[in-house]
Amino acid sequence: MESTPLTPYARLPHTYRGLHMMSSTVDAHGRAHWLLSERIPVQGTSDPYEATMVTADDGRVYETHLSAVQLYCPAFDALPDGGFVLAESRSTIDRQHVQVFDALGRSSWTFRMGDAIEHLIADEAGDLWVGYFDEGVYGGDPLSHPGLRRWSSTGEPLWSFRPGPGLIDMSDCLALNVDGGTAWACPYMHYPLIEVLGDGTVHVRPTSVRGVRGLAVNGERVVFLTGNGTLKHGRITETAVEPEERGTLLARPDGGVPDRNAVVCRGSRIYLRERKGTDWSVFDLSA
Repeated sequence: MESTPLTPYARLPHTYRGLHMMSSTVDAHGRAHWLLSERIPVQGTSDPYEATMVTADDGRVYETHLSAVQLYCPAFDALPDGGFVLAESRSTIDRQHVQVFDALGRSSWTFRMGDAIEHLIADEAGDLWVGYFDEGVYGGDPLSHPGLRRWSSTGEPLWSFRPGPGLIDMSDCLALNVDGGTAWACPYMHYPLIEVLGDGTVHVRPTSVRGVRGLAVNGERVVFLTGNGTLKHGRITETAVEPEERGTLLARPDGGVPDRNAVVCRGSRIYLRERKGTDWSVFDLSA
């Protein structure tokens, strides 16, 4: 099978390589962020600690110092006002596990948005799209049961997924892509392509793919990244995703096979970071 090499995208400067990296992402504007701390926080404790957010923006690197972080290795994203939202994946019903920081790095407020967070992606307006894995969907926290929700950055519930005709419950939101105000999801167990418009309108299209971990959309074209590193292409119609014959294996920029990786999907792009690394690479469907 042919291979498709990733393109190097963003690199954490060596100045910060001595710090502990808790999480990293790429935001709605293509900026890469790394959440760093001098010490590894202890899980299960509430001792606040200081953290440094390092941002790479078109060749420019700058820092935001976050004060009194209370979360253990949280997922996060950037907000339009220059602040950040952090969320622990696991939580209990009686615990505030989402922290919002302003542009000066000060903790502004906390709230809850459910247990078992698999994806946390802020759109350009600052709304938070959250996909949950199975332990949340079938667990004891009702906030997670829909599988996919949209929240405001202040914790107000704005929309939640409800199965329509012919669609079973979302068991696990395995892949999530946010482009502008539109979200695309591909959940377990039948891997339909779900399109959610900004007004909450939902379109569901069956696919023939399995084991999806990421997806990119460009007009009528879609590509799915599967668990074995294969890119499977298709065409979006009104009622389904028609598969294309061609498939390629995703490769490192040097041609090697990528290790298990973190994935962030935005529009036509799939960003990948190997789990033991700090640097991001990208596949762009529109290229």
